[in-house]
Amino acid sequence: MSNIYCQGCGVLIQTSDKEAPGYTPKSSLEREDVLCQRCFRLKHYNEIQDVSITDDDFLKMVSSIRDTNGFVVHVIDVFDVDGSLIKSLPRIIGDNPIVLVGNKVDLLPKSTNRRKLVQWLRTSAKEAGVNVKDVFLISSMNGDGIEELTFELENYRDNKDVYIVGTTNVGKSTFINRLIKQTSGMGDVITTSYFPGTTLGFIEIPLDDETSLIDTPGIVNKQQMAHYVSEQDLKLINPEKEIKPRVYQLESKQTLFFGGLARLDFIKGEKESFVCYFSNQLPIHRTKLDNADNLYKNHVGGLLSPPNKKTLEIVPKLTKNTHRLSGDKTDIVFPGLGWVSVSGKDITVVAHSPKGVAVSVRKSLL
Repeated sequence: MSNIYCQGCGVLIQTSDKEAPGYTPKSSLEREDVLCQRCFRLKHYNEIQDVSITDDDFLKMVSSIRDTNGFVVHVIDVFDVDGSLIKSLPRIIGDNPIVLVGNKVDLLPKSTNRRKLVQWLRTSAKEAGVNVKDVFLISSMNGDGIEELTFELENYRDNKDVYIVGTTNVGKSTFINRLIKQTSGMGDVITTSYFPGTTLGFIEIPLDDETSLIDTPGIVNKQQMAHYVSEQDLKLINPEKEIKPRVYQLESKQTLFFGGLARLDFIKGEKESFVCYFSNQLPIHRTKLDNADNLYKNHVGGLLSPPNKKTLEIVPKLTKNTHRLSGDKTDIVFPGLGWVSVSGKDITVVAHSPKGVAVSVRKSLL
Protein backbone atom coordinates (compact mmCIF):
# COMPACT_ATOMS: atom_id res chain seq x y z
CA MET A 1 0.00 0.00 0.00
CA SER A 2 1.22 3.52 -0.78
CA ASN A 3 1.93 5.70 2.23
CA ILE A 4 -1.21 7.06 3.86
CA TYR A 5 -1.06 9.45 6.80
CA CYS A 6 -3.66 9.90 9.52
CA GLN A 7 -5.75 13.02 8.97
CA GLY A 8 -5.82 13.48 12.73
CA CYS A 9 -2.28 13.17 14.08
CA GLY A 10 -0.15 12.79 10.97
CA VAL A 11 1.14 9.33 11.83
CA LEU A 12 1.90 6.87 9.00
CA ILE A 13 -1.07 4.50 8.70
CA GLN A 14 -0.44 0.75 9.11
CA THR A 15 -2.80 -2.23 9.37
CA SER A 16 -0.65 -4.95 10.94
CA ASP A 17 0.11 -4.06 14.60
CA LYS A 18 -2.79 -2.97 16.82
CA GLU A 19 -0.43 -1.81 19.57
CA ALA A 20 1.79 0.37 17.37
CA PRO A 21 1.16 4.00 16.31
CA GLY A 22 -0.90 4.44 13.14
CA TYR A 23 -2.96 1.25 13.31
CA THR A 24 -6.28 1.16 11.51
CA PRO A 25 -8.33 -1.80 10.20
CA LYS A 26 -7.91 -2.47 6.47
CA SER A 27 -11.59 -1.70 5.92
CA SER A 28 -10.95 1.90 6.99
CA LEU A 29 -8.59 2.51 4.08
CA GLU A 30 -11.59 2.91 1.77
CA ARG A 31 -12.66 6.10 3.54
CA GLU A 32 -11.87 9.48 2.10
CA ASP A 33 -10.39 10.75 5.38
CA VAL A 34 -8.38 7.96 7.02
CA LEU A 35 -7.89 8.15 10.78
CA CYS A 36 -5.71 5.92 12.90
CA GLN A 37 -7.61 3.95 15.54
CA ARG A 38 -6.44 6.36 18.24
CA CYS A 39 -7.81 9.44 16.46
CA PHE A 40 -10.99 7.59 15.44
CA ARG A 41 -11.77 6.80 19.09
CA LEU A 42 -11.06 10.37 20.12
CA LYS A 43 -13.30 11.80 17.40
CA HIS A 44 -16.24 9.45 17.90
CA TYR A 45 -16.02 8.48 21.57
CA ASN A 46 -13.98 11.27 23.23
CA GLU A 47 -11.47 8.60 24.27
CA ILE A 48 -7.69 8.85 24.18
CA GLN A 49 -5.86 5.55 23.67
CA ASP A 50 -2.26 5.31 24.78
CA VAL A 51 0.35 4.45 22.17
CA SER A 52 3.65 2.82 23.09
CA ILE A 53 6.90 3.78 21.41
CA THR A 54 10.54 3.02 22.14
CA ASP A 55 12.67 5.17 24.39
CA ASP A 56 14.70 6.46 21.43
CA ASP A 57 11.63 7.33 19.34
CA PHE A 58 10.06 9.01 22.35
CA LEU A 59 13.16 11.13 22.96
CA LYS A 60 13.29 12.25 19.33
CA MET A 61 9.62 13.12 19.28
CA VAL A 62 9.07 14.68 22.66
CA SER A 63 12.33 16.63 22.61
CA SER A 64 10.51 18.98 20.23
CA ILE A 65 8.79 20.28 23.39
CA ARG A 66 12.16 21.83 24.27
CA ASP A 67 11.64 24.35 21.47
CA THR A 68 8.17 25.39 22.62
CA ASN A 69 6.86 27.70 25.31
CA GLY A 70 4.62 25.18 26.98
CA PHE A 71 3.68 23.62 30.30
CA VAL A 72 4.35 19.94 31.09
CA VAL A 73 2.21 17.58 33.17
CA HIS A 74 4.24 14.49 34.09
CA VAL A 75 1.87 11.66 35.05
CA ILE A 76 3.36 8.91 37.21
CA ASP A 77 1.97 5.79 38.87
CA VAL A 78 2.18 6.11 42.67
CA PHE A 79 2.20 2.31 42.87
CA ASP A 80 5.30 2.28 40.63
CA VAL A 81 7.11 5.58 41.18
CA ASP A 82 10.53 4.12 40.41
CA GLY A 83 9.35 2.66 37.11
CA SER A 84 7.28 5.62 35.93
CA LEU A 85 9.30 8.72 36.92
CA ILE A 86 11.15 9.86 33.78
CA LYS A 87 14.53 10.96 35.09
CA SER A 88 15.64 12.35 31.73
CA LEU A 89 12.60 14.63 31.46
CA PRO A 90 14.37 17.99 32.05
CA ARG A 91 16.81 17.22 29.25
CA ILE A 92 13.90 16.43 26.93
CA ILE A 93 11.64 19.40 27.64
CA GLY A 94 14.19 22.14 28.33
CA ASP A 95 13.13 24.98 30.61
CA ASN A 96 9.39 24.35 30.39
CA PRO A 97 7.83 24.13 33.88
CA ILE A 98 6.59 20.77 35.20
CA VAL A 99 3.88 19.65 37.58
CA LEU A 100 3.95 16.07 38.83
CA VAL A 101 0.67 14.15 38.92
CA GLY A 102 0.64 10.98 41.02
CA ASN A 103 -2.07 8.78 39.54
CA LYS A 104 -3.72 5.68 41.06
CA VAL A 105 -3.71 7.10 44.59
CA ASP A 106 -6.85 5.02 45.18
CA LEU A 107 -4.65 1.90 45.18
CA LEU A 108 -2.72 2.94 48.29
CA PRO A 109 -4.06 2.04 51.75
CA LYS A 110 -6.68 4.51 53.01
CA SER A 111 -4.42 5.19 56.01
CA THR A 112 -1.84 6.82 53.69
CA ASN A 113 -0.91 10.34 54.83
CA ARG A 114 -1.37 12.31 51.61
CA ARG A 115 0.52 15.37 52.79
CA LYS A 116 3.58 13.24 53.56
CA LEU A 117 3.18 11.39 50.26
CA VAL A 118 3.18 14.68 48.32
CA GLN A 119 6.38 15.73 50.09
CA TRP A 120 7.94 12.32 49.46
CA LEU A 121 7.14 12.59 45.74
CA ARG A 122 8.53 16.11 45.57
CA THR A 123 11.77 14.99 47.24
CA SER A 124 12.05 11.87 45.06
CA ALA A 125 11.59 13.92 41.90
CA LYS A 126 14.22 16.44 43.02
CA GLU A 127 16.70 13.66 43.79
CA ALA A 128 16.10 12.33 40.27
CA GLY A 129 16.86 15.75 38.83
CA VAL A 130 13.24 16.65 38.06
CA ASN A 131 12.29 19.95 39.73
CA VAL A 132 8.53 20.39 39.82
CA LYS A 133 6.31 23.41 40.41
CA ASP A 134 3.76 21.35 42.31
CA VAL A 135 2.59 17.81 43.06
CA PHE A 136 -0.98 16.51 42.80
CA LEU A 137 -2.51 13.18 43.80
CA ILE A 138 -5.35 11.85 41.67
CA SER A 139 -7.24 8.76 40.61
CA SER A 140 -8.12 8.70 36.93
CA MET A 141 -10.43 5.77 37.61
CA ASN A 142 -12.70 7.35 40.21
CA GLY A 143 -12.00 11.03 39.52
CA ASP A 144 -10.42 11.75 42.90
CA GLY A 145 -8.48 15.03 42.72
CA ILE A 146 -9.35 15.77 39.07
CA GLU A 147 -11.46 18.85 39.77
CA GLU A 148 -8.77 20.49 41.91
CA LEU A 149 -6.06 19.62 39.39
CA THR A 150 -8.07 21.06 36.49
CA PHE A 151 -8.56 24.32 38.38
CA GLU A 152 -4.89 24.60 39.37
CA LEU A 153 -3.65 23.70 35.88
CA GLU A 154 -5.61 26.61 34.44
CA ASN A 155 -3.77 28.94 36.82
CA TYR A 156 -0.36 27.36 36.28
CA ARG A 157 -0.33 27.07 32.51
CA ASP A 158 -0.56 30.84 31.97
CA ASN A 159 -2.24 30.50 28.55
CA LYS A 160 0.37 27.99 27.33
CA ASP A 161 -0.09 24.63 25.61
CA VAL A 162 -0.18 21.74 28.09
CA TYR A 163 1.85 18.62 27.24
CA ILE A 164 0.85 15.37 28.98
CA VAL A 165 3.89 13.10 29.38
CA GLY A 166 4.32 9.68 31.00
CA THR A 167 5.42 6.08 30.66
CA THR A 168 3.09 3.33 29.48
CA ASN A 169 0.73 1.84 32.06
CA VAL A 170 0.50 4.97 34.24
CA GLY A 171 -3.13 5.58 33.24
CA LYS A 172 -2.31 8.61 31.12
CA SER A 173 -5.05 8.01 28.57
CA THR A 174 -7.70 7.58 31.28
CA PHE A 175 -6.39 10.77 32.90
CA ILE A 176 -6.76 12.76 29.68
CA ASN A 177 -10.25 11.35 29.13
CA ARG A 178 -11.15 12.58 32.63
CA LEU A 179 -9.74 16.03 31.85
CA ILE A 180 -11.78 16.23 28.63
CA LYS A 181 -14.92 15.28 30.52
CA GLN A 182 -14.12 17.69 33.36
CA THR A 183 -13.43 20.66 31.11
CA SER A 184 -16.18 20.06 28.53
CA GLY A 185 -18.92 18.42 30.55
CA MET A 186 -20.22 17.07 27.26
CA GLY A 187 -19.89 13.87 25.31
CA ASP A 188 -19.77 15.14 21.75
CA VAL A 189 -17.43 18.15 21.70
CA ILE A 190 -14.66 16.45 19.71
CA THR A 191 -15.02 17.14 15.99
CA THR A 192 -12.73 16.83 12.99
CA SER A 193 -11.70 20.45 13.50
CA TYR A 194 -9.89 19.28 16.63
CA PHE A 195 -7.33 17.42 14.52
CA PRO A 196 -4.87 19.88 12.99
CA GLY A 197 -2.50 17.29 11.51
CA THR A 198 0.05 17.44 14.32
CA THR A 199 3.48 15.88 14.66
CA LEU A 200 3.78 12.09 14.59
CA GLY A 201 2.10 10.57 17.62
CA PHE A 202 0.85 13.82 19.19
CA ILE A 203 -2.85 14.57 19.55
CA GLU A 204 -4.00 18.14 20.22
CA ILE A 205 -7.25 18.85 22.08
CA PRO A 206 -8.05 22.59 22.05
CA LEU A 207 -8.41 24.33 25.40
CA ASP A 208 -9.35 27.63 23.79
CA ASP A 209 -8.87 29.40 20.46
CA GLU A 210 -5.09 29.56 20.83
CA THR A 211 -3.87 26.75 23.12
CA SER A 212 -4.25 22.99 23.36
CA LEU A 213 -3.92 19.99 25.63
CA ILE A 214 -1.37 17.80 23.84
CA ASP A 215 -1.20 14.05 24.42
CA THR A 216 2.18 12.42 23.82
CA PRO A 217 2.77 8.66 23.38
CA GLY A 218 3.73 6.66 26.45
CA ILE A 219 7.44 5.96 26.83
CA VAL A 220 8.40 2.31 27.24
CA ASN A 221 10.51 1.69 30.35
CA LYS A 222 11.90 -1.81 29.94
CA GLN A 223 12.73 -2.00 33.66
CA GLN A 224 9.04 -2.46 34.45
CA MET A 225 7.71 -5.97 35.01
CA ALA A 226 4.75 -5.27 32.72
CA HIS A 227 6.92 -5.77 29.63
CA TYR A 228 7.80 -9.36 30.53
CA VAL A 229 4.42 -10.90 31.35
CA SER A 230 1.39 -12.08 29.41
CA GLU A 231 -1.77 -10.02 29.24
CA GLN A 232 -3.46 -12.40 31.66
CA ASP A 233 -0.64 -12.13 34.20
CA LEU A 234 -0.54 -8.36 33.82
CA LYS A 235 -4.10 -8.25 35.13
CA LEU A 236 -2.96 -10.18 38.21
CA ILE A 237 0.05 -8.02 39.05
CA ASN A 238 -1.61 -4.65 38.29
CA PRO A 239 -3.78 -3.81 41.32
CA GLU A 240 -7.27 -2.55 40.63
CA LYS A 241 -8.38 -2.11 44.24
CA GLU A 242 -6.86 -0.71 47.42
CA ILE A 243 -3.75 -2.67 48.34
CA LYS A 244 -3.95 -4.64 51.58
CA PRO A 245 -0.45 -4.79 53.13
CA ARG A 246 0.64 -8.33 54.01
CA VAL A 247 3.03 -8.64 56.96
CA TYR A 248 5.49 -11.53 57.42
CA GLN A 249 7.62 -11.97 60.53
CA LEU A 250 10.80 -13.51 59.16
CA GLU A 251 13.84 -15.05 60.76
CA SER A 252 17.09 -14.89 58.84
CA LYS A 253 17.52 -17.64 56.22
CA GLN A 254 13.92 -17.37 55.09
CA THR A 255 12.59 -16.45 51.65
CA LEU A 256 9.48 -14.79 50.23
CA PHE A 257 8.31 -15.60 46.69
CA PHE A 258 6.04 -13.14 44.89
CA GLY A 259 4.27 -15.61 42.66
CA GLY A 260 7.21 -16.93 40.68
CA LEU A 261 8.14 -13.53 39.23
CA ALA A 262 10.39 -12.31 42.03
CA ARG A 263 11.92 -13.43 45.29
CA LEU A 264 13.44 -11.88 48.42
CA ASP A 265 15.90 -13.74 50.65
CA PHE A 266 16.44 -12.57 54.25
CA ILE A 267 20.12 -13.41 54.66
CA LYS A 268 21.23 -11.76 57.89
CA GLY A 269 19.67 -9.88 60.78
CA GLU A 270 17.40 -10.16 63.79
CA LYS A 271 13.76 -11.21 63.44
CA GLU A 272 12.14 -8.61 61.19
CA SER A 273 8.71 -7.55 59.91
CA PHE A 274 8.52 -7.57 56.11
CA VAL A 275 5.48 -5.54 54.98
CA CYS A 276 4.54 -6.45 51.41
CA TYR A 277 2.73 -4.06 49.08
CA PHE A 278 1.63 -5.99 46.00
CA SER A 279 -1.58 -6.61 44.10
CA ASN A 280 -4.01 -8.46 46.34
CA GLN A 281 -4.25 -11.11 43.63
CA LEU A 282 -0.52 -11.89 43.65
CA PRO A 283 0.19 -14.93 45.88
CA ILE A 284 3.11 -14.66 48.31
CA HIS A 285 4.82 -17.82 49.56
CA ARG A 286 7.21 -18.12 52.49
CA THR A 287 9.82 -20.88 52.70
CA LYS A 288 13.22 -21.65 54.15
CA LEU A 289 16.15 -20.28 52.17
CA ASP A 290 17.63 -23.78 51.90
CA ASN A 291 14.46 -24.93 50.15
CA ALA A 292 13.97 -21.90 47.89
CA ASP A 293 15.94 -23.00 44.82
CA ASN A 294 14.23 -26.39 44.65
CA LEU A 295 10.79 -24.87 45.25
CA TYR A 296 11.32 -22.48 42.33
CA LYS A 297 12.74 -25.16 40.04
CA ASN A 298 9.89 -27.60 40.68
CA HIS A 299 6.92 -25.27 41.07
CA VAL A 300 7.41 -22.09 39.00
CA GLY A 301 4.31 -21.71 36.83
CA GLY A 302 2.34 -23.98 39.19
CA LEU A 303 2.33 -23.28 42.91
CA LEU A 304 4.47 -20.23 42.19
CA SER A 305 2.17 -18.41 39.75
CA PRO A 306 2.19 -16.07 37.95
CA PRO A 307 4.02 -16.66 35.60
CA ASN A 308 1.65 -18.65 33.43
CA LYS A 309 2.83 -20.68 30.45
CA LYS A 310 2.86 -17.72 28.06
CA THR A 311 4.85 -15.54 30.48
CA LEU A 312 7.39 -18.32 31.01
CA GLU A 313 8.17 -18.14 27.31
CA ILE A 314 9.11 -14.45 27.44
CA VAL A 315 10.21 -13.59 30.98
CA PRO A 316 14.04 -13.41 31.44
CA LYS A 317 15.79 -15.59 34.00
CA LEU A 318 15.96 -14.30 37.56
CA THR A 319 19.08 -12.40 38.51
CA LYS A 320 20.00 -11.37 42.03
CA ASN A 321 21.62 -8.51 43.88
CA THR A 322 22.45 -7.95 47.50
CA HIS A 323 21.30 -5.02 49.62
CA ARG A 324 22.65 -4.19 53.08
CA LEU A 325 20.20 -1.98 54.91
CA SER A 326 20.60 0.15 58.01
CA GLY A 327 19.06 3.32 59.37
CA ASP A 328 15.70 4.60 58.14
CA LYS A 329 12.69 2.51 57.21
CA THR A 330 13.38 1.26 53.69
CA ASP A 331 11.44 -0.04 50.69
CA ILE A 332 12.86 -2.78 48.46
CA VAL A 333 11.24 -2.02 45.09
CA PHE A 334 10.44 -4.43 42.26
CA PRO A 335 9.45 -2.01 39.42
CA GLY A 336 5.96 -2.67 38.13
CA LEU A 337 5.33 -5.42 40.67
CA GLY A 338 5.39 -3.84 44.14
CA TRP A 339 7.65 -3.33 47.12
CA VAL A 340 8.58 -4.67 50.55
CA SER A 341 9.05 -2.31 53.48
CA VAL A 342 11.48 -3.12 56.31
CA SER A 343 12.78 -1.18 59.29
CA GLY A 344 16.27 -1.16 57.79
CA LYS A 345 18.11 -1.95 61.03
CA ASP A 346 21.29 -3.75 59.97
CA ILE A 347 19.90 -6.47 57.75
CA THR A 348 21.09 -8.09 54.54
CA VAL A 349 18.68 -9.21 51.82
CA VAL A 350 19.09 -10.65 48.34
CA ALA A 351 16.49 -9.62 45.77
CA HIS A 352 15.79 -11.81 42.72
CA SER A 353 14.04 -10.34 39.68
CA PRO A 354 13.92 -10.99 35.92
CA LYS A 355 17.03 -9.70 34.18
CA GLY A 356 16.36 -6.12 33.14
CA VAL A 357 13.92 -5.42 36.00
CA ALA A 358 16.30 -3.56 38.29
CA VAL A 359 15.44 -3.83 41.99
CA SER A 360 16.22 -0.69 44.00
CA VAL A 361 15.94 0.57 47.56
CA ARG A 362 14.48 3.87 48.69
CA LYS A 363 13.33 5.73 51.80
CA SER A 364 9.97 4.26 52.72
CA LEU A 365 6.98 5.62 50.78
CA LEU A 366 4.43 4.86 53.51
